[in-house]
Amino acid sequence: MRTGFFGAALAAGALLWAGAPAGAQVAVRARTLWTMAGPPIQDGVVLIGADGKIEAVGPAASTPVPEQYDLRICEVATPGLVDVRTTVGFTGLYNVEADQDQVDSSSPIQPGLRAVDAYNPLDRLVAYVRGFGVTTAHTGHAPGELITGSTMVVKTRGKTVDEAVVVEDLAVAATLSPIAQKGGGKSPGTRAKMMEMLRSELIKAQAYRAKWARWESGADAGGDAEGADKPARKDPPARDLKMEALSRVLAGEAPLIVTANRAQDIANALRLADEFQLRLWLDMGAECVVFAEDLRRRSVPVLLHPTMYRAVGDTESLSFETAKRLADEGVAFAIQTGFEGYVPKVRVVLFEAAAAAGAGGLGAERALRAVTIDAAKILGVDARVGSLEVGKDGDVAMYDGDPFEHATHCVGVIIEGEPFGGEREFERRYP
Repeated sequence: MRTGFFGAALAAGALLWAGAPAGAQVAVRARTLWTMAGPPIQDGVVLIGADGKIEAVGPAASTPVPEQYDLRICEVATPGLVDVRTTVGFTGLYNVEADQDQVDSSSPIQPGLRAVDAYNPLDRLVAYVRGFGVTTAHTGHAPGELITGSTMVVKTRGKTVDEAVVVEDLAVAATLSPIAQKGGGKSPGTRAKMMEMLRSELIKAQAYRAKWARWESGADAGGDAEGADKPARKDPPARDLKMEALSRVLAGEAPLIVTANRAQDIANALRLADEFQLRLWLDMGAECVVFAEDLRRRSVPVLLHPTMYRAVGDTESLSFETAKRLADEGVAFAIQTGFEGYVPKVRVVLFEAAAAAGAGGLGAERALRAVTIDAAKILGVDARVGSLEVGKDGDVAMYDGDPFEHATHCVGVIIEGEPFGGEREFERRYP
């Protein structure tokens, strides 16, 4: 039985999701408050100001809630969940051609495809994952071709991409997996051809960078820099969107996300990163534990496969225990939902973390880190999200029990001070 303040408040319906506009001052009080910046706080409070930033975090006894704040009551509150790799907003609810923008198969190499041009913040799958507590998502082009395009970081709210975007152009997605191989004599048909094609494009990008560097320095102009007869500066080189995207990868401005599961494909990804001095992020990584020492030494994070992903094909070696083994080896990782070729093509990261926590042996706290602060650190957005700390975005997920228990519901979400309903609200709106 729920008793005392929380029992009375919940029984009276104190946790309501109507009538609180964006920009209001909001308070969350939870029987257990996971801040991910320290141990959980029993009977904890989070105060979020009108600017959407966290103003205070602490025990209710020392963190009073001002009268003008819109108070929300729940059993457990956590930072808004962070999905480290997904395709939500690119893969749609209806699984028809019109809402499947995650992969363009007209060419095997398309790094110039921008995530910001395809993301749909109004797709119902965005609201669906938000209903389970996901407030930040690293989304974009899925694996499937050798290079499929860029990725971005968004908040799971907003009517336009501009309202949702946190990082517009984060990384470039590549695939070293049989799903990117072609049949019928088309390229790439083998692993060796995949690597040759990637190397060739990166070498072209090196030449492209050098050409622009010469133009920007004026080295192509020639003549006496002080002379009256100095030749006019040449026109800049022609722009190439593919080369521009790969130039950012070569410069270390954007990581290269490589989807690889087999040990030989992971080895190829590491070799390519060493050859071109790339910032590598390993995606999926069914057999990544084989390279745990190399990944740790190279500071290569793993955007780890969903815990409950099907173990077939090149993922036949994945395990519920992969997350725990990486954690024990000191490898940076976060749990993702990824992409799958069947409905609805988007998983729920809360469920994947729950399976890792229990059946996978990771434990609740480390599993929660893997979908909050650790994911935010990999994405480079931990100054804003991933933990409940003063000055960070007011992103909170609220539950009526242990978030990793099957019977628990997400009862509400707050994103930068704006309240949204939980999973039952989604079911009510989209029956």
